[in-house]
Amino acid sequence: MIIPVILAGGSGSRLWPLSRAQHPKQFHALVSGEPLLADTARRLPSTPPYTPPFVIANEQNRFGVAAAFKKAGLPLEGIVLEPKGRSTAPAAAVAAHLAIDRYGPDAIVLLMPSDHHIGDPRSFLDAVEAGALAAKDGALVIFGVKPAAPETGYGYVKTHGKPGQGGVFKVERFVEKPDKETAASFCAEPGYFWNAGIFLYGAKCFLEELGRSEPDMVRLTHDAVKNATYDLNFIRLAPCFKECRSDSIDYAVMEKTEKAVLVPLDAGWSDVGTWDALFEAGKKDEAGNVARGDILLQNTRGCYVRAESGMVAVAGLDDIIVISTKDATLVARRGESGSVKEVVQQLTAAGRAEAEQHLTVHRPWGSYETLHLSERYQVKQIVVEPGGSLSLQKHHHRAEHWIVVKGTARVTIGEEVKLLSENQSIYVPLGAVHRLENPGLIPLTLIEVQSGPYLGEDDIVRLEDVYSRV
Repeated sequence: MIIPVILAGGSGSRLWPLSRAQHPKQFHALVSGEPLLADTARRLPSTPPYTPPFVIANEQNRFGVAAAFKKAGLPLEGIVLEPKGRSTAPAAAVAAHLAIDRYGPDAIVLLMPSDHHIGDPRSFLDAVEAGALAAKDGALVIFGVKPAAPETGYGYVKTHGKPGQGGVFKVERFVEKPDKETAASFCAEPGYFWNAGIFLYGAKCFLEELGRSEPDMVRLTHDAVKNATYDLNFIRLAPCFKECRSDSIDYAVMEKTEKAVLVPLDAGWSDVGTWDALFEAGKKDEAGNVARGDILLQNTRGCYVRAESGMVAVAGLDDIIVISTKDATLVARRGESGSVKEVVQQLTAAGRAEAEQHLTVHRPWGSYETLHLSERYQVKQIVVEPGGSLSLQKHHHRAEHWIVVKGTARVTIGEEVKLLSENQSIYVPLGAVHRLENPGLIPLTLIEVQSGPYLGEDDIVRLEDVYSRV
């Protein structure tokens, strides 16, 4: 069996202001009409030898993963929650332990990032099938892409000799993110590939190879899986996982093993890690522009323009990137969007909320958006999905007034339960135990007006929660 495992813990800071730590790029529809995470899962067959995928994520994004799969109607084996991010090697070991526990020692793991784009899924599966034959013979497979340009943000893999059965190459060495001159020489020399960050390996074989150099990592990840706790569809790794040394699968295993092989991947791959990469992957108009959203372009060429909120007009500019969201706008010269990560670092150092979260904040029951924030009052729009329920809670510092503008609300205040329809409202006094639910078949939308001396999200005392939040 081939057990797909999708890594969904990244923050995608180079795609700010769209991608932010609390709602990173894998949850955004950047290329197709679905989030990258759903794109990744959808390219996998739902029939043997493939199983439904595991997703490895963190506590912060766990409900985003669950919502993406539910909305897309995709099967899911489970969502594995790391108590602390420790890079890809411990995650790969966890994937191997889970695969053996569920499917036996002959299980093969397909480890993939959640936020890459593959334009030709059929060719991708052909490459996986070629790699699976090698993995069954004991090889640890990495997928490589022929370099199209001297990229300095990618790792490179040097192969040697002629390809063997199935077009599989022996790996000679790895080179991590070379400078421009070195990358150009790699592009000119045969045998070099971009490291696509996708791996295929027999679970038992991988743990044996990892154990040669990192026996503690094998032991700790085994114990983390063995002592994991389960709630809903979440698999919470035991706290001992945090003791693992943080290391990548490349450094911990692939650069040290004699079993590394490369399968060429010619499937329209892109890591869509920067706005420049999205420009290259996007459909262009006659002037070479890529436009997403409500856009007006005048005498503009070679630009990537994206409007998440409102209309954006660009006139008389060439080779520019413009990204507009509700609370932040990025303007950059095309070819230099990789420096956006440094912008995020500056915002973080300054304590700016725009570095971490959007105005719209996603929750397991739906979302809320801050419409106005002042010294002693705040106005929000709250959307509760059908069947969604906020926790039974109370506040020490604020009262709330709810006005239903769409759908039906079931409101509990103390011992009293009321149903509210459109244009009806209710007052929640300070300190009152209350709950908001959507018993209807369409999303519930309401306006919330908070008032009080302190309006922070940490002024929530949860007494009962169907989503097991603390």
